[in-house]
Amino acid sequence: MKEVKPPKKSYLYYYGIILLVIILLNAFVFPTISGRYVKDVDYSTFLDMVENNQVAEVEIENNYINFVPKDANDKKMYRTGVIEDPDLVDRLHDANVKFTKIVPRELSPLMTFLISWILPLLIFILIGRYLSKKLGDRLGAGGASPMTFGKSNAKIYVEAQTGITFADVAGQDEAKEALQEIVDFLHNPSKYKDIGAKIPKGALLVGPPGTGKTLLAKAVAGESKVPFFSISGSEFVEMFVGMGAARVRDLFKQATEKAPCIVFIDEIDTIGKSRNAGGYGGNDEREQTLNQLLTEMDGFDPDKGVVILAATNRPETLDKALLRPGRFDRRVPVELPDLRGREAILRVHAKKVKMAGDVDLNAIARATPGASGADLANIINEAALRAVKFGRNIVAQEDLEESVEVVIAGYQRKNAVLSTKDKLRIAYHEVGHALVAAKQTHTAPVHKITIIPRTSGALGYTMQVEQDEQVLMSKEQALDKITTFMGGRAAEEIIFSSITSGASNDIEQATKIARAMVTRFGMSEKFDMMALETVNNPYLGGDTTLLVSSETAAKIDEEVLSIIKSCHEKAIQILEDNKDKLHEITKYLFEKETITGEEFMDILTGKTTA
Repeated sequence: MKEVKPPKKSYLYYYGIILLVIILLNAFVFPTISGRYVKDVDYSTFLDMVENNQVAEVEIENNYINFVPKDANDKKMYRTGVIEDPDLVDRLHDANVKFTKIVPRELSPLMTFLISWILPLLIFILIGRYLSKKLGDRLGAGGASPMTFGKSNAKIYVEAQTGITFADVAGQDEAKEALQEIVDFLHNPSKYKDIGAKIPKGALLVGPPGTGKTLLAKAVAGESKVPFFSISGSEFVEMFVGMGAARVRDLFKQATEKAPCIVFIDEIDTIGKSRNAGGYGGNDEREQTLNQLLTEMDGFDPDKGVVILAATNRPETLDKALLRPGRFDRRVPVELPDLRGREAILRVHAKKVKMAGDVDLNAIARATPGASGADLANIINEAALRAVKFGRNIVAQEDLEESVEVVIAGYQRKNAVLSTKDKLRIAYHEVGHALVAAKQTHTAPVHKITIIPRTSGALGYTMQVEQDEQVLMSKEQALDKITTFMGGRAAEEIIFSSITSGASNDIEQATKIARAMVTRFGMSEKFDMMALETVNNPYLGGDTTLLVSSETAAKIDEEVLSIIKSCHEKAIQILEDNKDKLHEITKYLFEKETITGEEFMDILTGKTTA
C-alpha cells in the first residue's frame, strides 16, 4: 500500500510556533533570575526597605540596583533604577546589607574591532548571498549569483547518457539520410577536407509537433558519439537585457572547448523571429540575442567539429539572415509519417511492450492517417494500459483498436444516459454517414460504427479506413467527402422531418473542404486556378488569410454554399433510394450499439439480415 505523506505545513506555521515560544520565554523564563521573579519598584521604596532592615543583599549595576529581601517567603527579586545618591553606601553599611558593584568586563581592542566591524560585515555578506540565491531561483538561474547570470543553462549529454541512435528513430528515412552526412563528417572529417568540402555549419529540423525532431538530434549525437548540448530557445530570454546574448556567447565558448560536439537549440523560433515581424525595437532583448547568435555562427570554424542543430515548427517566422548559407545551410523536413512510416514507428514502440502474436500493426497504421510519432507512441501505451486494466499480461489487437479510438475520440462515457429517442436519432445519423459513404465511389470503406458517447463530446461516430495511403485528393474525392459529412443531417431530415445540433462538427468539416476547394485547390469553374487564400503556420493549425477584395470574398461564399447545397441534395437522394436499408441497419445498430464495417456491408449487400 502506498504511503500517504501528510502535506507540508507553510512557513507561517513554523514562524507562529517560534513567536509563541519567544513570548512564553519572555513571560516565564527571562523575567526570572535564579528562580526568582523580578519586580520593579521605585527608589523611595528601596530606601524604605533598607531602613526597615528588610533587604538582605544588593547588586549595583550601571543602570539598575537589584536587591533580595530578607523574608524567606518572598521569592521575588526587586529592581530599581540608579539615582545619584552619595549616601547610599553608608546607608547599606549601617543596615548591615551585603552589597557589591558589578563592573562590566572591558573587551580588548582587537575583540572590539572584530565585534564592531568584522561581525556586521560577515552578517551583511551572508544576507547578501542568501538574497542572491533566492533571486537566482526566482529568475531561473539555478541558484547562481548575479555574477553567473550570463552562464548558459545548456544540458550536456555524453554518449553513455543518451544511448539513442538512428535505430530508435523510425518513419523518417529521408531526414536520417540528410543527417547521416553530419555523422559521417564527425567520424571521418579528413575525407571531406581532402576534397575541399565543408560540412554545413547548421541544420534546421522543420516539422509539426511530435514528429521526432528532438529525438533525431539526440540520435545524431548518439551515432557520432560526441558531446551533445541541448538548450531551449526560451532559456536565452530573461528579464535582464543582454543576458540572452551573454548566454549565447557562453554556449558557443563551451561548445568550442568540447569540440567535436553537437549543439541543439529547440524551439529556435523563440529567439529567431524575423526582426521585421515582431514589432519590437532595436534594443529588444530577443533581437540582441538573435544578433549575437548570428555573430557566433559566423565566427566559429566548422572544421573544429561544432555542428549546430535547431528545431522549429514555425519556419515561416524565422529571420532570413538566420537561414542564409553559412549559418543554417541545410533544412531537413521532419514531416508526418506515411503508412509505411507509421507501421515502422509502431513496431519500434511495440518492442518495449508484450504483444500478442496475432497483432496486426499494419491495420493500426492504416487507421491512423495524419498521426505523428508521439501520437503512435501514445496509442501503444494506451493499449498496454488497457490490457493491464482488464487483467491481461499481453496486448491484444482489440486493445490497440480501442486505443486508436481513445486517441481520436476519447474514452467511452459508459455512464452517459441517453433517452431512447435521442439514441435512435444518433443511430440514424451515424448510419446515414455510413450508407452515403458506401454508395459512393471515391470514399474509404466503413471500418466501424458506434453510438456509444465519448469524452470528446461525440455522441457516436463512423470510422472509415483507407486501404492505401492517400497523398492527393481529387475533386471527386473532395465532393464525396462533403456528401458523406452531409449524410447524418440528411438521415435526420428524412426520418424525423426535423434537425438537431448533432451535425455541427459535420457542417464545420464539410465547409472547410468546400472552402479549400474554391480558394486553394482551384476546383471551382468560377475562379479557375486563381489563388484566393494563403495558409499561415502550416504546422500549427493551418490558419488562412484571404488575398482578395470584399466583393470577391462574397462570391467565394456563394460558391462554397453552392457546393455544400449540391452535396446535401445528393446525400438526401442516396438515402431516399436506400430507405429500407437505412431502417434495417439502424435497427441492428440500435440493439448492438457498435458494429464492424463487415457487419454493415453484409446487411447492406443482403448477405445477412438484421
